[in-house]
Amino acid sequence: MPKFFTRSPRFAGRCVLRTLAAFALLLGGTASFAQRPQRTALVGGTLIDGTLRDPIKNSVILIEGERIVAVGTTQTLAVPADAKRISTEGMTVLPGLWDMHVHLMLNGHADYAHWDRTYLPQLRNVIMPASAKQLLMAGVTGARDLGAPLEDSIAVRDAIRSGRIPGPTLFVSGPFIQKAPYPGTEAFRWGVSSPADARAKVRRIAAAGVDVVKLIDQDQMSDAEIAAIVDEAKRHNIPVVAHAHRPEEIRRGLRHGISYFEHTGLGPAPEYPEDVTAALRERTGNMAAGPVFWTPTIEGLFNFPYAVRNHEHVDGTEWHEGLTPEIVADIRQSLVHPERIGYFQQTPQRWPTLKRKFQQLRESGVVLLVGTDSGIPMKFHSGSTWNELDVWVNQLGVPAMDAIRAATYWPAVAMKADKDYGTITEGKYADIIAVKGDVLKQVALLQRVDIVVKHGTQVK
Repeated sequence: MPKFFTRSPRFAGRCVLRTLAAFALLLGGTASFAQRPQRTALVGGTLIDGTLRDPIKNSVILIEGERIVAVGTTQTLAVPADAKRISTEGMTVLPGLWDMHVHLMLNGHADYAHWDRTYLPQLRNVIMPASAKQLLMAGVTGARDLGAPLEDSIAVRDAIRSGRIPGPTLFVSGPFIQKAPYPGTEAFRWGVSSPADARAKVRRIAAAGVDVVKLIDQDQMSDAEIAAIVDEAKRHNIPVVAHAHRPEEIRRGLRHGISYFEHTGLGPAPEYPEDVTAALRERTGNMAAGPVFWTPTIEGLFNFPYAVRNHEHVDGTEWHEGLTPEIVADIRQSLVHPERIGYFQQTPQRWPTLKRKFQQLRESGVVLLVGTDSGIPMKFHSGSTWNELDVWVNQLGVPAMDAIRAATYWPAVAMKADKDYGTITEGKYADIIAVKGDVLKQVALLQRVDIVVKHGTQVK
């Protein structure tokens, strides 16, 4: 018999008991350690915290688990010895960006009809997760997805929130609600035939758990149908987000109490009509009713005259993330002749009007939100958001700090999520990005986000 089997049974029993006891202690210690939130410290950078406070030099941000527990400087706030230390020296540190108008179901393809016919079955498992990851890697930690099949929208949003797939915290509308769906779009555009039908459609998406109602072509509806949509949404505590492509869409939206509008519209008209701007001024002057939020989604139009001649960005690879080689090849093929894309044929006439319309919106008192229509032809989720900020600051005269707050603080307020998001302050989720250089001087530095922290975890 081998020597190690010569111990007495009593001795062997004592050894087993001691081993079991030690193992139990080890398990208890492991469980205790696992329950202790991970501590992380971002140290050294210049912090733009998303509030009205001036930038904080040599900042320190302490994170415990998913949330921020303290904010200070290297002189005032000690870094715990057990904290994971992330250096942000030489960087601008700011809240994770929000994009308030994205289309995860789209990825820059020029032919919508072909895309819808071909890729609808791949939206949930391939295309929308790819779009979400591209946004996150671009520093977008919060986004509003406005228009996609209902079940796919909810599934992707919830997969992100549960940590099964990477992406920004999503707020989704599910399908567009409109008077009649365009041919071939019935999976994600729902028509309404009466006030009763309008209520039924809103009840259905509310029961599924959407965060907002997306309303389009409301100037083709009856007043009773619009009223039914807005009233039913209020019953479920869901805001209505309305298109603003045409004057009557805006007029009817305001008349029915809608406070969220999208796009810089009116085609090549030189400016918004006086009655529309007067109505906006009157509404924004009623502070008791809360702000009017407007997402102009201006970059896709503003940059197109340049992009149609200088489309090197199509040869980049960031927008390939998560897509199959076959999908990438299909998108690239659709963009071989950008000058032929039907979506942009009237852009040369619209382009000269954009500055004036944007200025009218600013002067009217609406709260402008950064959103991009990301996913439209030639506009990839990996680059749309920083381009929108760049246009606001360098072409439209918005101070960099105001533009950053329109992409951080104000979106969280608009979505009634500012208790948890929008600023780098104690108690909020640690959604933080960092970029080498001074973003207030060169906002285009946001095209290369170096560090992304989502809910306390460094994902880039």
